[in-house]
Amino acid sequence: MSAPVIGVLALQGDFREHLSALERCGTRTVGVRRPSELADLDGLVVPGGESTTIDKLLRRFDLMAPLRERIASGLPVYGSCAGMILLADRILDGIEGQQTIGGLDVTVRRNAFGRQVDSFEEDLHAPALGATPSDPPMRAVFIRAPWVETAGDAVEVLATVSTGPAAGRIVAVRQGALMATAFHPEISGDARVHRAFVDLVEAHR
Repeated sequence: MSAPVIGVLALQGDFREHLSALERCGTRTVGVRRPSELADLDGLVVPGGESTTIDKLLRRFDLMAPLRERIASGLPVYGSCAGMILLADRILDGIEGQQTIGGLDVTVRRNAFGRQVDSFEEDLHAPALGATPSDPPMRAVFIRAPWVETAGDAVEVLATVSTGPAAGRIVAVRQGALMATAFHPEISGDARVHRAFVDLVEAHR
């Protein structure tokens, strides 16, 4: 079977880094800016950036409804940071009128860890993402990151913060063909999250 084709939403944010990470995992990639580019994808990444800006651009480029349709039909999608917010069914601390693509039965708190100056890194043990106690921990980079405030029964928690005042907060989830992290694996150099998503895509081909 040929390598899967995985798109990265390329309207705003760090989509180039995701494209590079996916290519290192052996996939074929495409930057997605138009509805027609969704048709032949095996999976899609919604990158970090500014969730309110991406929301506005999705609507301006007539991508919101087609994305919702593809997700409803089973397209695997991974969202990092702003992408987690955009995949959430519910947002706390969003701006007035902010919309999401939806699909994940979670409530996400926007900018939960604070402002840009409050960005931080932490080692995570996330067995479902390939970071077991016997493996090196996963270095997670949080930049104006959200967290999952509540998750529905069908949502699998993949990782939580283990130290500090945010200990226990959910920062990685999966539900069916959808996956999201509050952190940025595309800039850490650790490919395990992207490999886990490629595995998810392959399982749904």
